[in-house]
Amino acid sequence: MSDPSINQREQQILKTLVERYIQEGMPIGSKTLAEEGSLGLSSATIRTILADLESAGYLASPHTSAGRIPTTSGYRFFVNSLLKIKPLESAEVAALKTKLDPDLAMPSLLHSASSLLSSLTQLAGVVALPRRNRIELRQVEFLALSGNRVLVILVLNDREVQNRVIYTDRIYTKSELQQAANYLNANYAGKSLLTIRAELLKEIREDRDTMAQLLQAAVDVGHKAFDTPDHATKDYIIAGQNNLLNCTQNDADMDRMRILFGAFTEKQEILDLLDHALEAEGIQIFIGRESGYEALDDCSIVTASYSVDGQLLGSLGVIGLTRMPYDRVISAVDMTAKLLSAALNQS
Repeated sequence: MSDPSINQREQQILKTLVERYIQEGMPIGSKTLAEEGSLGLSSATIRTILADLESAGYLASPHTSAGRIPTTSGYRFFVNSLLKIKPLESAEVAALKTKLDPDLAMPSLLHSASSLLSSLTQLAGVVALPRRNRIELRQVEFLALSGNRVLVILVLNDREVQNRVIYTDRIYTKSELQQAANYLNANYAGKSLLTIRAELLKEIREDRDTMAQLLQAAVDVGHKAFDTPDHATKDYIIAGQNNLLNCTQNDADMDRMRILFGAFTEKQEILDLLDHALEAEGIQIFIGRESGYEALDDCSIVTASYSVDGQLLGSLGVIGLTRMPYDRVISAVDMTAKLLSAALNQS
C-alpha cells in the first residue's frame, strides 16, 4: 500500500537503500547513496531525506555514527510499493517441471519442492505436509499377513494410495477383515482421518465390551490403520538450513540464525505461519515482527499454497533473513507452488 506522505524522491532513496542493504548486509550511509549516479542528489540532501525516513519509521540507525538499515515498515513499503518481481529464467522453470515429475509419489514431490526452493533461492525451503484434517478416506482394504500382521491399503483424496502394516491384538480371518473393510468404507468414506480415528476411539471407550464381533474387528483394525505411523509424524519438510549460514555477515546475524534454528526445532511457530497461507490466495509475506513470534523477528517468510482439484492441501515457502532478495524469492515460491499443484493434479 502506498503512503502518500512519502514523495517520489524519498521513495527512490528508500528503494535504493533497501536494495543496497539486501546485497551488502551493512548499514548504508548518505555518501554511499550519493555515489549512485541515478539519484543525482548531494550527500547533504540525502542525509536530510534519510533523517525524515527514519523519523517516519522506515529506517533505523544501529549506531549513532553508522548508516541506516530498513525497519519492518521499510521492508513492507518496499515489497508492497517499490519492488519489481524478477521472473525465473526459462531454464529454471524447465528444470522445475522436470524435477516435479507427476509420476513421483506425493512424498517424493514434496521433498523435491523443498529442495528446489532451497536451490533456487539459496535460503531454506520448507513445505508443510498436508494436514490430516484435510486428508479424506476414499477406500480401505485389509489383507492378512503372517501372524498378527495386517496390510492396510488406504486410498486418500481420490489419488494417493498408502500401504501400512499394522499389528493386531489377535489373528483375524480373511472374511473378518473383508467385513471390517466393508463396514469402514460404508460408514467413514469421505471423512477425514482425524475424524475417523476420533470416532473409532470413542467406540472403543464406550462400547467395546458389548459391541458385535464384526464391529469389534472393524474398530480394532481401523483405529490402528488410521493412526499416524512414527515415520509420518513430521509436519513439514525443510531443506537448505545451512544456506542461511552463508547469509551471515557478522556475529549479530549468527545470533539471529541460532534463534531461527531453535524455531525449526520447536516448529509450531513456523507451522502456524504456513497455515496462514491456506487462509488467503496468492503469495503471503511475513516480514520480521509481523509474524508475531520473537524467534522470527529478524526473518521473513514468503509462502504460497498448493492444491489438488481446487482443494488446498498445504503450503510451501522460503525462510531467510529479512534482507532476502524478495524479487527472486517471490517468483521461486509462486512458480514452485503452481508446478507442484500441477504435478499433484496429474499424478
